[in-house]
Amino acid sequence: MSTTLEVEQVDVRGPRFAAWVTTAVLVAVLVVSTFSLVAAGILLALQAVVFAAGAATGPRRSPYGRIFGTLVAPRLAPVSEREPAAPLRFAQLVGFVFAAVGTVGFLAGSGLVGAVATAFALFAAFLNAAFGFCLGCQIYPLVARLRPAA
Repeated sequence: MSTTLEVEQVDVRGPRFAAWVTTAVLVAVLVVSTFSLVAAGILLALQAVVFAAGAATGPRRSPYGRIFGTLVAPRLAPVSEREPAAPLRFAQLVGFVFAAVGTVGFLAGSGLVGAVATAFALFAAFLNAAFGFCLGCQIYPLVARLRPAA
């Protein structure tokens, strides 16, 4: 019996691809919110579902992860760098929280709440997409320390 714990690792390019798609969706949400809060709320709710799927199933099995794995990764050079999936799942959970707050804000008629929550998620997604800096991943070790030991 081995005591070594296998840590799920993912190609770093997958989460960056997902961050670019997320950035585009969140920009679209903010643009749409200028003329329809309900439409912005619906679009953001769809992104919230994507975040929830990423948090629940991991980056590889999330909708954008599947697109990357099926359509993008086969056209790229072999994987040269990997990162652990757990911090990415946490980042997706944080994104879900902001998207959920934004969705409720837009659908309740509060464009300000919706836009601010969306802007926070957009900021984090853009940091990851453009610079490879995962804000949720940086917070993850701090939160992980707060969990009771198994």
